[in-house]
Amino acid sequence: MSGAPEAGGADRRAPLSRFARHAAAAIALAARSAPAVFSVHVLLTLATGALPVAAAWLTKLALDGLTDPGTSTGALVGLAAGLAGVGVAIAVTTHTNQYLQAQLERAVGLLTQDRLFTAVNGFVGLERFESPAFLDRLRLAQQASAIGPGQVVNGVLGLAQSAITVTGFLGSLFVLSPAMTVLVLAAGVPALVAELVLSRQRARLHWDLGPTERREIFYSQLLSTVEAAKEVRLFGVGPFLQRRMLADRRTANAARALLDRRDALVQSGLALLAALVSGGGVVWAVAAARSGQLSVGDIAIFIAAVAGVQGSLTAVAGHVAGCHEALMLFEHYLDVVRRPPDLPVVADPVPLPVLREGVEFRDVWFRYSEEHPWVLRGVSFRLRHGEALALVGLNGSGKSTLVKLLCRFYDPTRGAILWDGVDLRTVDPARLRARMGAAFQDYMAYDMTAAENIGLGDLDAFDDAGRIRGAAERAGIHDKLATLPRRYDTLLSRRFPTVSEDGGPATGVVLSGGQWQRLALARAFLRDERDLMVLDEPASGLDAQAEAEIQEALRAHRRGRTSLLISHRLGSVREADVIVVLAAGRVVEQGCHAALLAAGGEYARLFALQAAGYRAEERRPGVEEAGLR
Repeated sequence: MSGAPEAGGADRRAPLSRFARHAAAAIALAARSAPAVFSVHVLLTLATGALPVAAAWLTKLALDGLTDPGTSTGALVGLAAGLAGVGVAIAVTTHTNQYLQAQLERAVGLLTQDRLFTAVNGFVGLERFESPAFLDRLRLAQQASAIGPGQVVNGVLGLAQSAITVTGFLGSLFVLSPAMTVLVLAAGVPALVAELVLSRQRARLHWDLGPTERREIFYSQLLSTVEAAKEVRLFGVGPFLQRRMLADRRTANAARALLDRRDALVQSGLALLAALVSGGGVVWAVAAARSGQLSVGDIAIFIAAVAGVQGSLTAVAGHVAGCHEALMLFEHYLDVVRRPPDLPVVADPVPLPVLREGVEFRDVWFRYSEEHPWVLRGVSFRLRHGEALALVGLNGSGKSTLVKLLCRFYDPTRGAILWDGVDLRTVDPARLRARMGAAFQDYMAYDMTAAENIGLGDLDAFDDAGRIRGAAERAGIHDKLATLPRRYDTLLSRRFPTVSEDGGPATGVVLSGGQWQRLALARAFLRDERDLMVLDEPASGLDAQAEAEIQEALRAHRRGRTSLLISHRLGSVREADVIVVLAAGRVVEQGCHAALLAAGGEYARLFALQAAGYRAEERRPGVEEAGLR
């Protein structure tokens, strides 16, 4: 993990220079995403800042001209035309800038999202995806990638625009009354300070409510997805989950309401202060005009200048607060995209040879962190080329962890894993995984077509209908897919709309659990030319006939190939060349099925327990008559 603070997200005491660097990064992203749009947007925004000041002075000159008999009609017409031109310019630039802003936000959102998920795809292992703190940060980074840079750019440009407007109006106001200039400017400082404080609180709230909002989403998904619908209704837990969801929503609402109350009180106080200053200024201006110190035009520009300064200072405060909040959110994005690799990747990786000798686990120790207990304790064994090795043991013995280490989702805490003598930590992880095929117990069911679900196993064969069908036939799922409405092009999901063969609306098809497992196995079979196949409970959840068919297909597939098999059903591993028995993170036995039974150790005990369970099932009254034997 990087050294960025986790609690509360970004460091709110960071120096101004840090925010300046982040603002520069956001502006650079925007400029790179759409250079022409960005340039025109900047020019129009800055030009728009001077237009209200120009309108105020033209109004003053026109009013003074109307009250001065010596002013010619041509001059008055010219001033009126100038005012009309400024009005047209304000209308055109406002709408044009809104269009350019929307275009820029879409372009920068696309670029930042691309960079974010390029960084996420670059994470070698699983540690960050198993970290709740990182998942919260990633969620905020996704929000920031969509809106953060655009908000920063809008905030910076808004500041520049407001600064131009404030400068022009302050200069105009100073000409009329230096004392009123200082008073109006001083009244705007509390608004700026208050907005900064509130923006920090809003950014903090985003982080603090992260776990609460994720729980609320979790409960809402349980209440609205087909995967959970059966159990939720059977167990009658819908109202219970709904109460929990609403409790989290109330917690979030209460926190936001508290901040909204503070915001409303502060804004009301600031608005009252602004009204008092503005009202006092108008009284002074009227009195000064009555005494002959100010003309009618002076009163007009004075009123416009006071309103303009107050409005621009309020806008400055809003832009500073919005920019500050966006930058704090943008820090989550920068933290993700700038994180170093989660696992060390050597600059000059060793070429990974074609597997000829085998894979060796040499005194492998592993734990997920220093606060966690040891999962593996000095594990050593060899998987020889062309052999099938089975890992067996009780839950928690370390079998799945060994698979994670073999795929290099994690690195051993101690010891090494060698591929033909080459340490896996010295090779390119992508090259390693390209040499492997796998079928996991927690397989993925993609909301895609049947062909795409299989084709994801090997993108080189993604559009190869022959190879996809061959993998499906070997996994025993072809006959089912051939009966679907659009056969292999049928969408295996009801989440997205689809069309029937005649072009009409249709719904996708949902497979059973066992059918999905066969599909996942077909995905693994598509990688049949790989050096090593990892099979983690590939037949769990299947009925007896389907399991027998799959085991036969796996035996045929493993013949002459190097494979690692994990299964709780010891009958399915008895034909493995080597069986490694794990207990409490240690290898307690290894050998072939016959040798381990003869040894009378842990494997023999587990095998006898399972066999006794089957015999007890056979002796149950009525089993034979029911056709279950």
